[in-house]
Amino acid sequence: MKLKVFDPSRVARSAVEMEFVPLCDFDDGGGGVFWSAEGTSPWEMHPDCDELLHVVEGRIDVEVLPSEGGAAVVASLESGAFLVVPRGCWHRQHLLQKSTEFYLTPGRTLHSQEEDPRLGRPESD
Repeated sequence: MKLKVFDPSRVARSAVEMEFVPLCDFDDGGGGVFWSAEGTSPWEMHPDCDELLHVVEGRIDVEVLPSEGGAAVVASLESGAFLVVPRGCWHRQHLLQKSTEFYLTPGRTLHSQEEDPRLGRPESD
């Protein structure tokens, strides 16, 4: 057996901004890394799994829409922090400064451009 070690910071340095670079398979999904100077991502949701978001460097606000309805909840993450987004919750990220992030998503991903994606039709990956 050969084990593979990943260095998300090194991989991100060689990527183009907002290029999602896959690092590994993980169950029915995978793990990867991306970086960006700033901006807001589209909404996404994982109907089959939780998702781990780890801020390797930088500062990000993660906006999560509760699956049962109600107002969005925002978590602020800085370098070294991580968040587990619960299964079935739409979420997006507001990058507040140049940031590198590692994500681990063991299942499907749905995307939406709707104002509140809980009311619209998602686009599958």
